[in-house]
Amino acid sequence: MISTDNKAFEHNDCCVIVPTYNNEGTLAGVLDDILNYTGHIILVDDGSTDSTPEILDGYSQIVIIAYPKNKGKGYALREGFEKARKLAYRYAISIDSDGQHFASDLPAFLKTLEDNPDTLIVGARNMEGAGAPGKSNFGFRFSNFWFTVTTGIRLPDTQCGFRLYPLKKLNSIAFVTRRFEFEVEVLVRAAWKKINIIPVPVKVFYPPKGERISHFRPFTDFFRISVLNTVLVILALLFYRPYLFFSDMTYKKFKAFIRKELFNPEETNGVKVASVMLGAFMGVAPFWGWQMAIALGIAIAFRLNKIIVLAVSNISIPPMIPVILYLSYITGGIVLGKGVGIDFHSGITLEFVTNNLFQYIIGSLIFGVVLALALGFITYLALLFFRKHPTRKAADNSKNK
Repeated sequence: MISTDNKAFEHNDCCVIVPTYNNEGTLAGVLDDILNYTGHIILVDDGSTDSTPEILDGYSQIVIIAYPKNKGKGYALREGFEKARKLAYRYAISIDSDGQHFASDLPAFLKTLEDNPDTLIVGARNMEGAGAPGKSNFGFRFSNFWFTVTTGIRLPDTQCGFRLYPLKKLNSIAFVTRRFEFEVEVLVRAAWKKINIIPVPVKVFYPPKGERISHFRPFTDFFRISVLNTVLVILALLFYRPYLFFSDMTYKKFKAFIRKELFNPEETNGVKVASVMLGAFMGVAPFWGWQMAIALGIAIAFRLNKIIVLAVSNISIPPMIPVILYLSYITGGIVLGKGVGIDFHSGITLEFVTNNLFQYIIGSLIFGVVLALALGFITYLALLFFRKHPTRKAADNSKNK
């Protein structure tokens, strides 16, 4: 007799993928636990060197993929995805083989899927209640923060390996990572593909210190994840975040956005003036390639209007770059007492290049300050004359109620 849970797996064309590497102590228990809910299991043996092959001899009812050399969890998951597609599954739930997850949470994924088809569902662990080690809590918060930066989406747990993947939706993405950082890449790139991502609460078990086997290499894997996050942040700021923003923009949304961000009555004139000044300075400052990223970081830190900051910093668009460079160079020449021209009679030497570079850097910083002060003053006057004072507007609104 087929259990109700297994029928749900078949109804949704869903399987369970178990990547494993040297988890001989917990593997059989994990598989037996899953088999209580479904027999649709794909196990990927990622080059185990312990007794894993002998253990798997007793599970002829599941699909097994094995290869001799360890290639990483990300590679194992990708192999599992490919096999699941060939077997005509539309969804796959990944679960770790170290005994950290509970198969009793599998029905929660399917229930959430039925209400949210074609969704990537991520397990949300209660890290505090589970007594997670300090390094896990740090990695948990670190990953959540950078996921929000790169996608604009907040998730309670971006590191949990207990997930439901919509295989067809992910098929068009050419993933590049192979190890633990894959779980970061797949979430971010799914978000960029506008795949809906939602959390579902799951239980978690952390064995006592000294009993848990982890293949996460603190330095090497954390370094790989950090490099990946750096690349993803750069791509997000330069392309994906603007693309996602404008691809969904309609005229009505644009008007509402402008009204909220540029004319937000809850923001003081000082915040708006400071935002314009920061954007102007960063648009001129000699941080080419990093201007918007630095400007955004400062805006977030000081709670300025991020949209105004980024919009004004775009004065350094290609047609304006020669003008900005020229005015910066002139400003540097005036400040250093060198005039406004370039003396080519002495030839192009290292000293010539160094002196001119220094003149440009000094000039761009000073020109940036002057431009920021000028635009800030103009903005202040415009707000003073054309914008009703926020506190006065709030008082007027309360009187009208």
